[in-house]
Amino acid sequence: MADITAGSVKSKKKKKISIFPIVNGIIMVLFVIITLYPVLNTLAISLNDGTDALRGGIYLLPRKFTWKNYITVLQKDNLITGAYITVARTIIGTVLALVANAILAFIVSRKRFLFKRGLSLFWVITMYVNGGLIPTFLLYKGLGLTNSFWVYVVPGMVSAFNMLVIRTYMNGIPDSLEESAQLDGAGYTTIFLKIYSPLCKPVYATVALFVAVGQWNSWFDAMLYNRMNTKLTTLQYELMKLLSAVTNQGGSAETLKNAVGAVTPTSVRAAATIITMLPIICIYPFLQKYFVTGLTLGGVKE
Repeated sequence: MADITAGSVKSKKKKKISIFPIVNGIIMVLFVIITLYPVLNTLAISLNDGTDALRGGIYLLPRKFTWKNYITVLQKDNLITGAYITVARTIIGTVLALVANAILAFIVSRKRFLFKRGLSLFWVITMYVNGGLIPTFLLYKGLGLTNSFWVYVVPGMVSAFNMLVIRTYMNGIPDSLEESAQLDGAGYTTIFLKIYSPLCKPVYATVALFVAVGQWNSWFDAMLYNRMNTKLTTLQYELMKLLSAVTNQGGSAETLKNAVGAVTPTSVRAAATIITMLPIICIYPFLQKYFVTGLTLGGVKE
């Protein structure tokens, strides 16, 4: 009897264990569908005839395939110039912001630095207190940043949040590595470049992704500081103006007059959305491994 009872218990455990992967797989598939459906639906609408899309009923595949919506968006004036400026500000802004935040985080994470608590508190305060739009504009104007490309890069070089994320990650690196390097005669520059930076690749990738996405999607600073200079316009600002025009009933007729075929504000908005998010979707898979590692390890404080 004991053998029979033990066998029945083992069979029940095996059934429970075999059911879990099935349930887990179903949940993951549902999660993927819920996550991808809005993107695929937007893609389908962007590739569908605008007038036909007004009827509804478009889910994952376009009903009347067309490139008219993308042609309308790509024919927008200053779009190529805006794309060049956006790519330039994303690359330069990401590199400079990563360098600046990494250096500051390394300084503040040193135990021998006397002012690390005071500076950390000061940077945390800046996350909650803002000087306001008008004082910020006057400050940038006084510094000569308005009507300039560097207004896209310089103000975002130092971020309290990104600096604290990197600092938290650096605090998790054993101090013995720094002490052994100092015994061998290494200075702080060598320690930062040769020891800490290679170990901080995950958190660097995480911060770089944060900054790059912010730079790529930013349009308000172009409207505020470089509105009158078409040579410094950005892709997002041009797309924002296009969306505002096609949404406005008074401007939609003039905006869509030169379009090839029938397009609508909904279809043009979908095409502009796909164009905006496509570069980030292409870059994210290459940084996903470092992104997940940087978030998990960077949040652990020993």
